[in-house]
Amino acid sequence: MFKSEKSNLSSTVKTNINSPELLNRIVEGTTIEGQINSKSNIRVDGFLKGTIITQGRLVLGPEGKVEGEIQCNNADIEGTLNGTIQVKELLTLKSSAKLQGDISTNKLAIEPGAVFSGTCSMGGILKDLNQPNKETKAEELVATKVREQSA
Repeated sequence: MFKSEKSNLSSTVKTNINSPELLNRIVEGTTIEGQINSKSNIRVDGFLKGTIITQGRLVLGPEGKVEGEIQCNNADIEGTLNGTIQVKELLTLKSSAKLQGDISTNKLAIEPGAVFSGTCSMGGILKDLNQPNKETKAEELVATKVREQSA
């Protein structure tokens, strides 16, 4: 007689974390200091001093500026970044991008007009975001044991 609508509601709430509906925006005129952690996409058109960690895509708009560190799966940079960026998949520097710092990414696309000053490492395996790097810890342990034995 009475049908529960609860199951329909829960299925609509479960949205893909990379969908446009779940976009976090820092609009022009906004200044943030600190760390942002997100599972969904982030667009920065304002100013952020600190760290951004997202499992989605980061878009730094043409008027956006970040001073600090960025970790994400994919990134499109149109604005200014002073700091480091680690991108698990594809980093795209648009023609208006100004990046000063260090890049670590699997793939890199640079449009004519983009400005980059710093270091870039590509193609290596980047650790999953928010996951400790077990291989690095194992390598450090082996190196420590070797040093102890040789001393």
